[in-house]
Amino acid sequence: MMHATAAQPASTGALPRQIPYIIGNEGCERFSFYGMRNILTPFLMSSLLLYLPLAERAGVAKDVFHTFVIGVYFFPLLGGWISDRFFGKYNTVLWMSLVYCAGHACLALFEAHRTGFYFGLLLIALGSGGIKPLVSSFVGDQFDQSNKHLAKVVYDAFYWIINFGSFFASLLMPIVLRTQGPAWAFGIPGILMFIATVIFWAGRRKYVMVPPAPSDPHGFLRVVRTALLARVPGRGRPGLALAVTGLALALLVLVLYAVGHFVIAVLAALGLVIAFGGSGAALQMERARGAHPDTAVDGARAVLRILIVFAIVTPFWSLFDQKASTWILQGNAMVIPHDAWWWPSWLVREPAQMQALNPILVMLLIPFNNLVVYPFLRRFGIEVSALQRMGSGLVFAGLAWVFAAMLQLSIDTGDAVSIAWQVAPYALLTLGEVLVSATGLEFAYSQAPPKMKGVIMSFWLLSVSYGNLWVLITNAAVRNEAVTARIAASGISENAFLMFFFAGFAFLAALVFALYAQRYPVQDHYRTS
Repeated sequence: MMHATAAQPASTGALPRQIPYIIGNEGCERFSFYGMRNILTPFLMSSLLLYLPLAERAGVAKDVFHTFVIGVYFFPLLGGWISDRFFGKYNTVLWMSLVYCAGHACLALFEAHRTGFYFGLLLIALGSGGIKPLVSSFVGDQFDQSNKHLAKVVYDAFYWIINFGSFFASLLMPIVLRTQGPAWAFGIPGILMFIATVIFWAGRRKYVMVPPAPSDPHGFLRVVRTALLARVPGRGRPGLALAVTGLALALLVLVLYAVGHFVIAVLAALGLVIAFGGSGAALQMERARGAHPDTAVDGARAVLRILIVFAIVTPFWSLFDQKASTWILQGNAMVIPHDAWWWPSWLVREPAQMQALNPILVMLLIPFNNLVVYPFLRRFGIEVSALQRMGSGLVFAGLAWVFAAMLQLSIDTGDAVSIAWQVAPYALLTLGEVLVSATGLEFAYSQAPPKMKGVIMSFWLLSVSYGNLWVLITNAAVRNEAVTARIAASGISENAFLMFFFAGFAFLAALVFALYAQRYPVQDHYRTS
Protein backbone atom coordinates (compact mmCIF):
# COMPACT_ATOMS: atom_id res chain seq x y z
CA MET A 1 0.00 0.00 0.00
CA MET A 2 1.37 3.44 -0.91
CA HIS A 3 1.44 6.05 1.83
CA ALA A 4 1.45 9.83 1.88
CA THR A 5 4.92 11.28 2.31
CA ALA A 6 6.21 14.62 3.46
CA ALA A 7 9.63 15.98 4.28
CA GLN A 8 8.40 17.60 7.46
CA PRO A 9 5.19 16.08 8.83
CA ALA A 10 3.00 18.43 10.82
CA SER A 11 2.59 18.05 14.58
CA THR A 12 -0.49 16.16 15.67
CA GLY A 13 -3.49 18.44 15.65
CA ALA A 14 -1.49 21.42 14.34
CA LEU A 15 -2.03 23.49 11.23
CA PRO A 16 0.28 22.08 8.51
CA ARG A 17 3.25 24.40 7.93
CA GLN A 18 3.08 23.96 4.15
CA ILE A 19 -0.36 25.55 3.86
CA PRO A 20 0.97 29.15 3.37
CA TYR A 21 2.72 28.10 0.15
CA ILE A 22 -0.51 26.73 -1.28
CA ILE A 23 -2.54 29.75 -0.20
CA GLY A 24 0.09 32.19 -1.52
CA ASN A 25 0.08 30.38 -4.85
CA GLU A 26 -3.70 30.52 -4.97
CA GLY A 27 -3.85 34.25 -4.22
CA CYS A 28 -1.51 35.13 -7.11
CA GLU A 29 -3.12 32.63 -9.47
CA ARG A 30 -6.58 33.98 -8.76
CA PHE A 31 -5.39 37.54 -9.41
CA SER A 32 -4.07 36.39 -12.77
CA PHE A 33 -7.26 34.51 -13.66
CA TYR A 34 -9.79 37.11 -12.57
CA GLY A 35 -7.60 39.92 -13.85
CA MET A 36 -7.99 38.64 -17.41
CA ARG A 37 -11.46 37.12 -16.98
CA ASN A 38 -13.10 40.28 -15.67
CA ILE A 39 -11.89 42.44 -18.56
CA LEU A 40 -12.59 39.84 -21.24
CA THR A 41 -16.13 40.98 -22.07
CA PRO A 42 -15.26 44.74 -22.17
CA PHE A 43 -12.17 43.98 -24.29
CA LEU A 44 -14.17 41.87 -26.74
CA MET A 45 -16.83 44.57 -27.06
CA SER A 46 -14.37 47.44 -27.52
CA SER A 47 -11.56 45.81 -29.51
CA LEU A 48 -11.58 42.26 -30.82
CA LEU A 49 -15.20 42.18 -32.08
CA LEU A 50 -15.26 45.58 -33.82
CA TYR A 51 -15.56 43.78 -37.15
CA LEU A 52 -19.12 42.78 -36.20
CA PRO A 53 -22.22 45.00 -36.43
CA LEU A 54 -22.86 46.75 -33.11
CA ALA A 55 -26.12 44.87 -32.54
CA GLU A 56 -24.33 41.50 -32.68
CA ARG A 57 -21.32 42.24 -30.46
CA ALA A 58 -22.97 41.73 -27.08
CA GLY A 59 -24.31 38.30 -28.01
CA VAL A 60 -21.02 37.14 -29.49
CA ALA A 61 -19.05 38.53 -26.52
CA LYS A 62 -21.28 36.54 -24.15
CA ASP A 63 -20.82 33.40 -26.25
CA VAL A 64 -17.02 33.76 -26.26
CA PHE A 65 -16.92 34.48 -22.54
CA HIS A 66 -19.12 31.57 -21.48
CA THR A 67 -17.42 29.19 -23.94
CA PHE A 68 -14.10 30.11 -22.31
CA VAL A 69 -15.54 29.51 -18.84
CA ILE A 70 -16.90 26.15 -19.99
CA GLY A 71 -13.38 25.20 -21.09
CA VAL A 72 -11.89 26.30 -17.78
CA TYR A 73 -14.26 24.03 -15.89
CA PHE A 74 -14.24 21.19 -18.42
CA PHE A 75 -10.49 20.55 -18.44
CA PRO A 76 -10.45 19.62 -14.73
CA LEU A 77 -11.58 16.20 -15.97
CA LEU A 78 -8.23 15.89 -17.73
CA GLY A 79 -6.22 17.34 -14.85
CA GLY A 80 -7.90 15.13 -12.25
CA TRP A 81 -7.44 12.00 -14.34
CA ILE A 82 -3.74 12.39 -15.16
CA SER A 83 -3.04 13.42 -11.57
CA ASP A 84 -4.85 10.48 -10.00
CA ARG A 85 -3.47 7.92 -12.43
CA PHE A 86 -0.01 9.08 -13.52
CA PHE A 87 1.80 12.13 -12.18
CA GLY A 88 0.28 13.05 -8.82
CA LYS A 89 -1.13 16.42 -7.81
CA TYR A 90 2.13 18.32 -7.32
CA ASN A 91 3.68 17.50 -10.71
CA THR A 92 0.43 18.03 -12.59
CA VAL A 93 -0.13 21.44 -10.98
CA LEU A 94 3.44 22.55 -11.71
CA TRP A 95 3.39 21.54 -15.38
CA MET A 96 -0.11 22.84 -16.06
CA SER A 97 0.91 26.15 -14.47
CA LEU A 98 3.56 26.56 -17.18
CA VAL A 99 0.88 26.03 -19.86
CA TYR A 100 -1.19 28.63 -18.02
CA CYS A 101 1.70 31.14 -18.18
CA ALA A 102 2.06 30.54 -21.92
CA GLY A 103 -1.64 31.32 -22.39
CA HIS A 104 -1.28 34.68 -20.67
CA ALA A 105 1.70 35.46 -22.91
CA CYS A 106 -0.45 34.79 -25.98
CA LEU A 107 -3.17 37.18 -24.79
CA ALA A 108 -0.62 39.96 -24.27
CA LEU A 109 1.20 39.36 -27.56
CA PHE A 110 -1.83 38.72 -29.80
CA GLU A 111 -4.33 41.25 -28.41
CA ALA A 112 -5.05 42.42 -31.96
CA HIS A 113 -5.02 38.98 -33.60
CA ARG A 114 -8.18 36.88 -33.11
CA THR A 115 -6.62 33.46 -33.78
CA GLY A 116 -3.66 34.05 -31.49
CA PHE A 117 -5.87 35.54 -28.79
CA TYR A 118 -8.34 32.65 -28.87
CA PHE A 119 -5.43 30.20 -28.76
CA GLY A 120 -4.27 31.98 -25.61
CA LEU A 121 -7.73 31.54 -24.11
CA LEU A 122 -7.53 27.83 -24.94
CA LEU A 123 -4.15 27.51 -23.17
CA ILE A 124 -5.46 29.35 -20.11
CA ALA A 125 -8.55 27.15 -20.06
CA LEU A 126 -6.31 24.07 -20.26
CA GLY A 127 -3.83 25.29 -17.63
CA SER A 128 -6.31 26.81 -15.22
CA GLY A 129 -8.74 23.93 -15.63
CA GLY A 130 -5.99 21.36 -15.31
CA ILE A 131 -4.87 22.62 -11.90
CA LYS A 132 -8.26 23.69 -10.60
CA PRO A 133 -9.43 20.37 -9.06
CA LEU A 134 -5.97 19.60 -7.75
CA VAL A 135 -5.01 22.62 -5.66
CA SER A 136 -8.14 22.45 -3.50
CA SER A 137 -7.84 18.67 -3.05
CA PHE A 138 -4.08 19.13 -2.46
CA VAL A 139 -5.09 21.28 0.51
CA GLY A 140 -7.17 18.38 1.83
CA ASP A 141 -4.21 16.00 1.44
CA GLN A 142 -2.26 18.03 3.99
CA PHE A 143 -4.74 17.00 6.73
CA ASP A 144 -5.53 13.74 8.50
CA GLN A 145 -7.92 12.71 11.27
CA SER A 146 -5.76 14.43 13.91
CA ASN A 147 -6.22 17.92 12.47
CA LYS A 148 -9.18 17.60 10.08
CA HIS A 149 -11.12 20.02 12.32
CA LEU A 150 -8.81 22.72 10.96
CA ALA A 151 -9.62 21.86 7.35
CA LYS A 152 -12.80 23.97 7.28
CA VAL A 153 -10.86 26.97 8.59
CA VAL A 154 -8.20 26.49 5.92
CA TYR A 155 -10.76 25.97 3.15
CA ASP A 156 -12.43 29.20 4.20
CA ALA A 157 -9.01 30.92 4.23
CA PHE A 158 -8.35 29.34 0.84
CA TYR A 159 -11.58 30.79 -0.50
CA TRP A 160 -10.84 34.11 1.22
CA ILE A 161 -7.47 34.45 -0.53
CA ILE A 162 -9.11 33.62 -3.86
CA ASN A 163 -11.33 36.63 -3.37
CA PHE A 164 -8.48 38.77 -2.07
CA GLY A 165 -6.74 38.29 -5.42
CA SER A 166 -10.00 38.71 -7.31
CA PHE A 167 -10.81 41.99 -5.51
CA PHE A 168 -7.65 43.79 -6.56
CA ALA A 169 -7.77 42.29 -10.05
CA SER A 170 -11.38 43.45 -10.51
CA LEU A 171 -10.50 47.00 -9.46
CA LEU A 172 -7.17 47.43 -11.19
CA MET A 173 -7.36 45.60 -14.51
CA PRO A 174 -10.27 47.61 -16.00
CA ILE A 175 -8.24 50.76 -15.23
CA VAL A 176 -5.10 49.27 -16.81
CA LEU A 177 -7.14 48.24 -19.87
CA ARG A 178 -8.45 51.79 -20.27
CA THR A 179 -5.20 53.66 -19.56
CA GLN A 180 -2.39 51.32 -20.68
CA GLY A 181 -4.09 49.14 -23.28
CA PRO A 182 -4.77 45.39 -23.58
CA ALA A 183 -1.12 44.29 -23.81
CA TRP A 184 -0.43 45.45 -20.24
CA ALA A 185 -3.92 44.53 -19.02
CA PHE A 186 -3.34 40.93 -20.05
CA GLY A 187 0.41 40.96 -19.40
CA ILE A 188 0.22 41.87 -15.70
CA PRO A 189 -1.98 38.83 -14.88
CA GLY A 190 0.60 36.71 -16.72
CA ILE A 191 3.36 38.02 -14.45
CA LEU A 192 1.25 37.16 -11.39
CA MET A 193 0.74 33.64 -12.71
CA PHE A 194 4.49 33.18 -13.06
CA ILE A 195 4.95 34.35 -9.44
CA ALA A 196 2.22 31.87 -8.37
CA THR A 197 4.15 29.06 -10.04
CA VAL A 198 7.38 30.00 -8.29
CA ILE A 199 5.65 30.12 -4.87
CA PHE A 200 4.14 26.69 -5.39
CA TRP A 201 7.50 25.25 -6.47
CA ALA A 202 9.22 26.77 -3.40
CA GLY A 203 7.18 24.60 -1.02
CA ARG A 204 8.01 21.33 -2.78
CA ARG A 205 10.01 19.87 0.14
CA LYS A 206 7.28 20.46 2.71
CA TYR A 207 4.16 19.05 1.06
CA VAL A 208 2.39 15.81 1.90
CA MET A 209 2.60 13.98 -1.43
CA VAL A 210 -0.20 11.45 -1.88
CA PRO A 211 1.04 9.32 -4.80
CA PRO A 212 -1.14 8.62 -7.83
CA ALA A 213 -3.35 5.61 -7.46
CA PRO A 214 -2.25 2.48 -9.36
CA SER A 215 -4.66 0.83 -11.77
CA ASP A 216 -7.43 -0.43 -9.53
CA PRO A 217 -9.41 -3.51 -10.58
CA HIS A 218 -12.12 -2.28 -8.22
CA GLY A 219 -12.15 1.36 -9.33
CA PHE A 220 -15.30 3.36 -9.93
CA LEU A 221 -15.58 2.81 -13.68
CA ARG A 222 -14.88 -0.91 -13.38
CA VAL A 223 -17.55 -1.31 -10.72
CA VAL A 224 -20.01 0.59 -12.93
CA ARG A 225 -19.10 -1.58 -15.92
CA THR A 226 -19.64 -4.75 -13.90
CA ALA A 227 -22.96 -3.49 -12.57
CA LEU A 228 -24.21 -2.69 -16.09
CA LEU A 229 -23.04 -5.90 -17.77
CA ALA A 230 -23.68 -8.47 -15.03
CA ARG A 231 -26.42 -11.00 -15.77
CA VAL A 232 -28.90 -12.37 -13.25
CA PRO A 233 -30.77 -15.55 -14.28
CA GLY A 234 -34.40 -14.80 -15.04
CA ARG A 235 -33.94 -11.03 -14.93
CA GLY A 236 -33.25 -8.49 -17.62
CA ARG A 237 -30.73 -5.66 -17.66
CA PRO A 238 -32.82 -2.47 -17.52
CA GLY A 239 -29.83 -0.46 -16.32
CA LEU A 240 -27.78 -1.47 -19.35
CA ALA A 241 -30.69 -0.59 -21.64
CA LEU A 242 -30.85 2.84 -19.99
CA ALA A 243 -27.10 3.37 -20.42
CA VAL A 244 -27.23 2.34 -24.10
CA THR A 245 -30.14 4.71 -24.64
CA GLY A 246 -28.06 7.55 -23.21
CA LEU A 247 -25.15 6.67 -25.49
CA ALA A 248 -27.42 6.59 -28.53
CA LEU A 249 -28.92 9.96 -27.63
CA ALA A 250 -25.42 11.38 -27.12
CA LEU A 251 -24.34 10.24 -30.58
CA LEU A 252 -27.52 11.70 -32.08
CA VAL A 253 -26.83 15.07 -30.44
CA LEU A 254 -23.26 15.07 -31.78
CA VAL A 255 -24.42 14.25 -35.31
CA LEU A 256 -27.17 16.87 -35.36
CA TYR A 257 -25.53 19.78 -33.57
CA ALA A 258 -21.72 19.40 -33.54
CA VAL A 259 -21.26 21.43 -36.73
CA GLY A 260 -23.13 24.56 -35.68
CA HIS A 261 -22.89 24.29 -31.89
CA PHE A 262 -19.81 22.19 -31.14
CA VAL A 263 -19.35 23.12 -27.47
CA ILE A 264 -23.05 22.74 -26.69
CA ALA A 265 -23.17 19.38 -28.50
CA VAL A 266 -20.11 17.92 -26.75
CA LEU A 267 -21.24 18.94 -23.26
CA ALA A 268 -24.82 17.84 -23.89
CA ALA A 269 -23.59 14.46 -25.17
CA LEU A 270 -21.32 14.00 -22.15
CA GLY A 271 -24.19 14.93 -19.85
CA LEU A 272 -26.45 12.33 -21.45
CA VAL A 273 -23.80 9.62 -21.04
CA ILE A 274 -23.23 10.51 -17.40
CA ALA A 275 -26.92 10.85 -16.54
CA PHE A 276 -28.21 7.72 -18.29
CA GLY A 277 -25.12 5.64 -17.55
CA GLY A 278 -25.11 6.64 -13.89
CA SER A 279 -28.83 6.00 -13.52
CA GLY A 280 -28.47 2.61 -15.18
CA ALA A 281 -25.57 1.64 -12.93
CA ALA A 282 -27.52 2.70 -9.85
CA LEU A 283 -30.40 0.41 -10.88
CA GLN A 284 -28.08 -2.61 -11.04
CA MET A 285 -25.33 -1.69 -8.57
CA GLU A 286 -26.00 -4.65 -6.29
CA ARG A 287 -25.01 -6.97 -9.13
CA ALA A 288 -21.40 -5.84 -8.71
CA ARG A 289 -21.16 -7.37 -5.23
CA GLY A 290 -19.07 -10.49 -5.22
CA ALA A 291 -17.11 -9.40 -8.27
CA HIS A 292 -15.91 -6.39 -6.26
CA PRO A 293 -15.47 -5.77 -2.50
CA ASP A 294 -18.40 -4.22 -0.67
CA THR A 295 -16.32 -1.08 0.00
CA ALA A 296 -15.79 -0.57 -3.75
CA VAL A 297 -19.49 -1.04 -4.52
CA ASP A 298 -20.53 1.28 -1.71
CA GLY A 299 -17.95 3.81 -2.88
CA ALA A 300 -19.30 3.72 -6.45
CA ARG A 301 -22.83 4.23 -5.16
CA ALA A 302 -21.57 7.18 -3.07
CA VAL A 303 -20.00 8.77 -6.15
CA LEU A 304 -23.31 8.55 -8.04
CA ARG A 305 -25.12 10.22 -5.15
CA ILE A 306 -22.54 13.01 -5.10
CA LEU A 307 -22.98 13.58 -8.85
CA ILE A 308 -26.71 14.16 -8.31
CA VAL A 309 -25.88 16.91 -5.80
CA PHE A 310 -23.48 18.47 -8.28
CA ALA A 311 -26.05 18.32 -11.08
CA ILE A 312 -28.70 20.11 -9.04
CA VAL A 313 -26.24 22.91 -8.22
CA THR A 314 -25.51 23.70 -11.90
CA PRO A 315 -28.18 26.45 -12.18
CA PHE A 316 -26.30 28.46 -9.54
CA TRP A 317 -23.35 28.78 -11.90
CA SER A 318 -25.67 29.94 -14.68
CA LEU A 319 -26.50 32.93 -12.53
CA PHE A 320 -23.12 33.49 -10.92
CA ASP A 321 -20.90 33.62 -14.00
CA GLN A 322 -23.19 36.05 -15.83
CA LYS A 323 -22.10 38.79 -13.43
CA ALA A 324 -19.02 39.04 -15.68
CA SER A 325 -21.08 39.20 -18.88
CA THR A 326 -24.78 40.05 -18.56
CA TRP A 327 -24.36 42.30 -15.53
CA ILE A 328 -21.47 44.21 -17.12
CA LEU A 329 -23.59 44.78 -20.22
CA GLN A 330 -26.45 45.95 -17.98
CA GLY A 331 -24.02 48.27 -16.19
CA ASN A 332 -23.08 49.84 -19.52
CA ALA A 333 -26.71 51.01 -19.82
CA MET A 334 -26.73 52.52 -16.32
CA VAL A 335 -25.51 55.86 -15.00
CA ILE A 336 -22.36 56.04 -12.87
CA PRO A 337 -23.12 58.75 -10.25
CA HIS A 338 -19.81 60.62 -10.39
CA ASP A 339 -21.50 63.81 -9.15
CA ALA A 340 -22.72 62.19 -5.92
CA TRP A 341 -20.58 62.95 -2.87
CA TRP A 342 -20.74 59.36 -1.70
CA TRP A 343 -19.61 57.73 -4.95
CA PRO A 344 -15.86 56.79 -5.07
CA SER A 345 -15.19 58.26 -8.52
CA TRP A 346 -11.44 58.15 -7.83
CA LEU A 347 -11.71 54.35 -7.72
CA VAL A 348 -14.76 53.08 -9.66
CA ARG A 349 -15.07 54.53 -13.15
CA GLU A 350 -15.96 51.48 -15.26
CA PRO A 351 -19.02 49.17 -15.04
CA ALA A 352 -16.68 46.15 -15.01
CA GLN A 353 -15.21 47.38 -11.71
CA MET A 354 -18.52 46.66 -9.97
CA GLN A 355 -17.36 43.04 -9.94
CA ALA A 356 -14.95 44.00 -7.15
CA LEU A 357 -18.00 44.04 -4.86
CA ASN A 358 -18.16 40.26 -5.08
CA PRO A 359 -14.73 39.41 -3.64
CA ILE A 360 -14.75 42.14 -0.98
CA LEU A 361 -18.14 40.94 0.24
CA VAL A 362 -16.87 37.34 0.28
CA MET A 363 -13.92 38.42 2.42
CA LEU A 364 -16.36 40.02 4.86
CA LEU A 365 -19.05 37.34 4.83
CA ILE A 366 -16.85 34.29 5.39
CA PRO A 367 -15.42 35.47 8.75
CA PHE A 368 -18.78 37.00 9.71
CA ASN A 369 -20.54 33.69 9.16
CA ASN A 370 -17.86 31.70 10.98
CA LEU A 371 -17.40 34.08 13.91
CA VAL A 372 -20.92 35.43 14.36
CA VAL A 373 -23.74 33.67 12.49
CA TYR A 374 -22.86 29.98 12.96
CA PRO A 375 -21.78 30.34 16.65
CA PHE A 376 -25.00 32.27 17.32
CA LEU A 377 -27.08 29.49 15.76
CA ARG A 378 -25.17 26.84 17.73
CA ARG A 379 -26.12 28.55 20.98
CA PHE A 380 -29.70 27.62 20.14
CA GLY A 381 -28.78 24.08 19.13
CA ILE A 382 -28.94 24.77 15.41
CA GLU A 383 -26.14 23.23 13.34
CA VAL A 384 -26.45 24.21 9.69
CA SER A 385 -25.28 21.35 7.49
CA ALA A 386 -23.30 21.75 4.27
CA LEU A 387 -26.32 20.71 2.19
CA GLN A 388 -28.59 23.20 3.96
CA ARG A 389 -26.11 25.99 3.28
CA MET A 390 -25.86 25.06 -0.40
CA GLY A 391 -29.64 24.94 -0.84
CA SER A 392 -30.01 28.35 0.81
CA GLY A 393 -27.35 29.72 -1.53
CA LEU A 394 -29.47 28.80 -4.54
CA VAL A 395 -32.36 30.80 -3.11
CA PHE A 396 -30.21 33.90 -2.53
CA ALA A 397 -28.88 33.67 -6.09
CA GLY A 398 -32.44 33.60 -7.41
CA LEU A 399 -33.34 36.67 -5.35
CA ALA A 400 -30.31 38.49 -6.78
CA TRP A 401 -31.58 37.94 -10.30
CA VAL A 402 -35.09 39.04 -9.43
CA PHE A 403 -33.57 42.34 -8.25
CA ALA A 404 -31.43 42.61 -11.41
CA ALA A 405 -34.53 41.99 -13.53
CA MET A 406 -36.40 44.78 -11.74
CA LEU A 407 -33.50 47.13 -12.51
CA GLN A 408 -33.66 46.05 -16.14
CA LEU A 409 -37.36 46.88 -16.29
CA SER A 410 -36.56 50.42 -15.13
CA ILE A 411 -33.77 50.74 -17.70
CA ASP A 412 -36.12 49.56 -20.44
CA THR A 413 -38.59 52.34 -19.64
CA GLY A 414 -35.88 54.91 -20.31
CA ASP A 415 -35.20 55.83 -16.69
CA ALA A 416 -31.68 56.93 -15.77
CA VAL A 417 -30.87 54.14 -13.33
CA SER A 418 -27.80 54.57 -11.11
CA ILE A 419 -25.28 51.74 -11.25
CA ALA A 420 -25.17 51.99 -7.45
CA TRP A 421 -28.36 49.91 -7.44
CA GLN A 422 -26.29 46.95 -8.63
CA VAL A 423 -24.87 46.73 -5.11
CA ALA A 424 -28.02 44.90 -3.96
CA PRO A 425 -27.94 42.03 -6.50
CA TYR A 426 -24.18 41.69 -6.06
CA ALA A 427 -24.66 41.37 -2.30
CA LEU A 428 -27.38 38.73 -2.65
CA LEU A 429 -25.42 36.78 -5.26
CA THR A 430 -22.28 36.87 -3.11
CA LEU A 431 -24.15 35.54 -0.11
CA GLY A 432 -25.33 32.72 -2.33
CA GLU A 433 -21.77 32.11 -3.51
CA VAL A 434 -20.41 31.82 0.04
CA LEU A 435 -23.11 29.31 0.88
CA VAL A 436 -22.74 27.26 -2.31
CA SER A 437 -19.18 27.51 -3.56
CA ALA A 438 -17.08 27.77 -0.40
CA THR A 439 -19.16 25.01 1.17
CA GLY A 440 -18.97 22.91 -1.98
CA LEU A 441 -15.16 22.73 -1.87
CA GLU A 442 -15.21 21.15 1.57
CA PHE A 443 -18.25 18.99 0.79
CA ALA A 444 -16.74 17.57 -2.41
CA TYR A 445 -13.51 16.54 -0.69
CA SER A 446 -15.16 15.06 2.40
CA GLN A 447 -17.66 12.98 0.38
CA ALA A 448 -15.19 11.58 -2.16
CA PRO A 449 -13.88 8.02 -1.62
CA PRO A 450 -10.07 8.03 -1.09
CA LYS A 451 -9.13 6.91 -4.60
CA MET A 452 -11.48 9.34 -6.31
CA LYS A 453 -10.52 12.69 -4.73
CA GLY A 454 -9.17 14.34 -7.87
CA VAL A 455 -11.88 13.00 -10.17
CA ILE A 456 -14.69 13.98 -7.80
CA MET A 457 -13.28 17.50 -7.52
CA SER A 458 -13.20 17.55 -11.33
CA PHE A 459 -16.91 16.68 -11.47
CA TRP A 460 -17.65 19.43 -8.94
CA LEU A 461 -15.93 21.89 -11.25
CA LEU A 462 -17.60 20.35 -14.31
CA SER A 463 -20.90 21.48 -12.79
CA VAL A 464 -19.70 25.05 -13.52
CA SER A 465 -19.32 24.13 -17.19
CA TYR A 466 -22.91 22.92 -17.27
CA GLY A 467 -24.05 26.10 -15.58
CA ASN A 468 -22.47 28.06 -18.41
CA LEU A 469 -23.87 25.57 -20.91
CA TRP A 470 -27.39 26.59 -19.86
CA VAL A 471 -26.40 30.18 -20.67
CA LEU A 472 -25.17 29.24 -24.15
CA ILE A 473 -28.31 27.20 -24.82
CA THR A 474 -30.51 30.07 -23.66
CA ASN A 475 -28.59 32.58 -25.79
CA ALA A 476 -28.97 30.30 -28.80
CA ALA A 477 -32.69 29.85 -28.10
CA VAL A 478 -33.44 33.57 -28.01
CA ARG A 479 -32.03 33.88 -31.52
CA ASN A 480 -34.89 31.69 -32.71
CA GLU A 481 -37.67 33.79 -34.22
CA ALA A 482 -40.45 31.82 -32.51
CA VAL A 483 -38.85 32.27 -29.09
CA THR A 484 -38.20 35.95 -29.76
CA ALA A 485 -41.85 36.42 -30.71
CA ARG A 486 -43.03 34.77 -27.48
CA ILE A 487 -40.78 37.03 -25.43
CA ALA A 488 -42.05 40.09 -27.30
CA ALA A 489 -45.62 38.99 -26.58
CA SER A 490 -44.83 38.98 -22.84
CA GLY A 491 -44.53 42.76 -22.93
CA ILE A 492 -41.02 42.94 -21.46
CA SER A 493 -37.60 43.15 -23.05
CA GLU A 494 -35.50 40.15 -23.91
CA ASN A 495 -32.93 41.05 -21.23
CA ALA A 496 -35.54 41.36 -18.48
CA PHE A 497 -37.27 38.16 -19.57
CA LEU A 498 -34.01 36.20 -19.40
CA MET A 499 -33.22 37.58 -15.96
CA PHE A 500 -36.59 36.45 -14.60
CA PHE A 501 -36.08 33.12 -16.36
CA PHE A 502 -32.75 32.48 -14.64
CA ALA A 503 -34.18 33.53 -11.27
CA GLY A 504 -36.95 30.96 -11.69
CA PHE A 505 -34.35 28.39 -12.74
CA ALA A 506 -32.53 28.90 -9.43
CA PHE A 507 -35.70 28.69 -7.33
CA LEU A 508 -36.69 25.44 -9.03
CA ALA A 509 -33.21 24.01 -8.39
CA ALA A 510 -33.41 25.04 -4.73
CA LEU A 511 -36.69 23.14 -4.34
CA VAL A 512 -35.26 20.00 -5.95
CA PHE A 513 -32.08 20.34 -3.86
CA ALA A 514 -34.06 20.55 -0.62
CA LEU A 515 -36.00 17.39 -1.48
CA TYR A 516 -32.86 15.45 -2.37
CA ALA A 517 -30.84 16.68 0.63
CA GLN A 518 -33.36 15.12 3.01
CA ARG A 519 -32.31 11.64 1.90
CA TYR A 520 -28.61 12.15 1.20
CA PRO A 521 -26.35 10.01 3.50
CA VAL A 522 -23.41 12.22 4.51
CA GLN A 523 -19.96 10.53 4.43
CA ASP A 524 -16.57 11.19 6.07
CA HIS A 525 -13.65 10.36 3.79
CA TYR A 526 -10.74 12.21 5.37
CA ARG A 527 -7.67 9.96 5.50
CA THR A 528 -6.88 8.27 8.83
CA SER A 529 -3.15 9.03 8.91
